[in-house]
Amino acid sequence: QVQLAESGGGSVQAGGSLRLSCATSGRTARRYSVGWFRQAPGKEREFVAAISWNSTNTYYADSVKGRFTVSRDDAKNTEYLQMNSLKPEDTAVYYCTADTYYTAVVNGAGLYWGQGTQVTVSS
Repeated sequence: QVQLAESGGGSVQAGGSLRLSCATSGRTARRYSVGWFRQAPGKEREFVAAISWNSTNTYYADSVKGRFTVSRDDAKNTEYLQMNSLKPEDTAVYYCTADTYYTAVVNGAGLYWGQGTQVTVSS
């Protein structure tokens, strides 16, 4: 089993920044690709960003490209989502997901999910 725990959410004004963390515990001897998704009230969950297990591949939704950066620190078993130039439309609960298959986390089919962290951007 793998457990994921998101942190770093909060409230910020438009134009501000936040850094989300996804701490991975459990079977950490294996390498997992990690994705970030978000879900706003009344909307479906949507893909935000993903990073492959060896950091060679990253992928972003068009809506966040150039503003968000996904990274990982394997020594700390933690993945990050740096969010800059935040907009009110970025307000959502953000989730991280992990799987041994990169395509699975990109497609929202990751085996493991965290509980989410709230991000609120005010105008």
